[in-house]
Amino acid sequence: MSLRINDTAPNFKAQTTQGVIDFHEWIGDKWAVLFSHPKDFTPVCTTELGYMAKIEPEFTKRNTKIIGLSIDPVENHSKWAADIEETQGAAVKYPMIGDTDLQVAKLYNMLPAEEGGTSEGRTAALNATVRSVFIVGPDKKIKLMLTYPMTTGRNFDEILRVLDSIQLTAKHRVATPVNWKDGDDVIIAGSVSDEEAKSIYPNGWKAPKPYLRIVKQPS
Repeated sequence: MSLRINDTAPNFKAQTTQGVIDFHEWIGDKWAVLFSHPKDFTPVCTTELGYMAKIEPEFTKRNTKIIGLSIDPVENHSKWAADIEETQGAAVKYPMIGDTDLQVAKLYNMLPAEEGGTSEGRTAALNATVRSVFIVGPDKKIKLMLTYPMTTGRNFDEILRVLDSIQLTAKHRVATPVNWKDGDDVIIAGSVSDEEAKSIYPNGWKAPKPYLRIVKQPS
């Protein structure tokens, strides 16, 4: 099943380190970040899970829940969490999905739908494509999809930056330019006419080109 931005995030029920969840019910009226890992006790993912544990309060500030996924059993996740806390200095408090039947990995197109078997006997190399990040909105639509190679640690500060942009542009009719960070100038959306923009931005805007209308970030 191919997924695209603005598709409804496939719903599922799964066992996690915090009990069985229904994904859509778990999200509720919040935003969510689902990030996946090829296998427990892998080095790069250990650093990633630890960093996400450190910055989880930043996601909470943004009304966003985070949840990890690995195809290994939940019991392994709990043991791995101890290693993560020991080596990365942060305790994993967010839930981790045990996707032992590969259901979620297939639903989210991280493994082929025809992939057989379970997590038993699978190596990280076989699950190399299970290294994705999805941002899901309160409307249960996919807002972002990223997939990384196994040997490259993910930049979760970038995920926070994108989340800021997505939440801002969902509320205001603006877009964010290259390398934008919270507080920087933004671009008036192309769907807003100049006449309409005058009522929204009575102080005007900078326009090096008619289609490039720059204003201060709405508060």
